Amino acid sequence: MSKNVGTIDRILRAIIGLSLLAYAVFVLATGSVLAYSLVAVGAVLFLTSIFSFCPLYRLIGLRTCKDC
Repeated sequence: MSKNVGTIDRILRAIIGLSLLAYAVFVLATGSVLAYSLVAVGAVLFLTSIFSFCPLYRLIGLRTCKDC
């Protein structure tokens, strides 16, 4: 698994992912389908920022990492 997500992309993914998770936990704590969807999307964004790897980027051949 080689890195394919650059620094700016990682930072944006982490911010958006954590924001979606916080919104789902604190505002949509009703157990709705929307809350679970936001948790899933937020978790995927945050995890891809941690590991610097995006499977979708690999499928389409995109790299935002300059050193990779």
